[in-house]
Amino acid sequence: MKALTWQGKRNVSVEEVPDPQILEPTDAIVKITSTAICGSDLHLYELFGPFIDKGDVLGHEPMGVVVEVGSAVTNLAVGDRIVVPFNISCGHCFMCRRGLQSQCETTQVREYGSGAALFGYTKLYGQVPGGQAEYLRVPLADYNHIRVGDDLPDDRYLFLSDIVPTAWQGVQYANVPEGGTLAVMGLGPVGQFAARIGVHLGYRVLAIEPEAERRAMAERHGVLTYDLTDTVVDELLDLTEGRGADAVVDAVGMEAHGNGGIKLAQSAVGLLPDPIAQKLMDKAGLDRLAAVYASIDLVRRGGTVSLSGVYAGEADVLPMKTMFDKQLNLRMGQCNVKRWIDDLLPLVEDPADPLGVMDLVTHHAPLEDAPGLYETFQKKEDGCIKVVLRPGA
Repeated sequence: MKALTWQGKRNVSVEEVPDPQILEPTDAIVKITSTAICGSDLHLYELFGPFIDKGDVLGHEPMGVVVEVGSAVTNLAVGDRIVVPFNISCGHCFMCRRGLQSQCETTQVREYGSGAALFGYTKLYGQVPGGQAEYLRVPLADYNHIRVGDDLPDDRYLFLSDIVPTAWQGVQYANVPEGGTLAVMGLGPVGQFAARIGVHLGYRVLAIEPEAERRAMAERHGVLTYDLTDTVVDELLDLTEGRGADAVVDAVGMEAHGNGGIKLAQSAVGLLPDPIAQKLMDKAGLDRLAAVYASIDLVRRGGTVSLSGVYAGEADVLPMKTMFDKQLNLRMGQCNVKRWIDDLLPLVEDPADPLGVMDLVTHHAPLEDAPGLYETFQKKEDGCIKVVLRPGA
């Protein structure tokens, strides 16, 4: 089959790789009809080379049709149309029963002290072949699927794999009071949905984003947007009677604008041999924390900062004095996808499309175009906000 593979820093290519096979009786094989490029994939494209091997298949936002099931699979049949959650969980362990599927004790990657395995996401998370491919092996398939109907287009459902539940969890973790103010840092795909979910739930939503196209998209859904300037935090403080927002969702993550010195350090680590780079990233890794710092400044005293953007540093410096003095709540973590599906499936199927899932994708393309679109997405060129690939198209 054809699949998008990692070949080196800023170097991915579509290659012929072996078709996936049933390896365990609990597996299923899915023919992929749509698969998206996620902002988290750009971290692999840029930073996480020391934890990836040449030829690894990327991608963790797929959906498609079941073409084969293992002998122990009882909850899926050939022909079922499913979305595949990005985290791989069992559904019955201590963590899964508590709605913490991203911490599944059956698939935890204990070698690296990590949570549940993920599709297409480095040795840190199991090095499981991903879904930017024509076919995908789904482990523990009875639980790791979201069955959907046949009538609506893929774009209605695809984002249940990651970014819609990730945004929903980020807003739930933000604990905004009824009628309160939610600020969103960054209007990439997760930020878009976090902002729209805030509007849907009745909050006043203020969002900061440097790209005009992304601000315009969010404004179509009732979000008040602001450019990323040196004075924007002060401007938003003025809009909230000097207190700040009740909660802030940071939808940016480790590669925020600013922190130029850390960006150089990240690039330098990527040039080292993998064993040395892995140790440095594991023990002394640093993130570009401009979005976190701005969130801490922007949230009101007693408010909540909810981190949906990915962070990976082990030596990051946070302003503990300020956080303690402001009595802040801090919540974060990989999304527990299955926890939120009962809330979200009716919203994405609603004919009114209240979250605007049909107003996000800027680029549909065949799988063969993926390498160029990774670059376009990273550089935010051509108005690129979300890319959906169609294997076999």
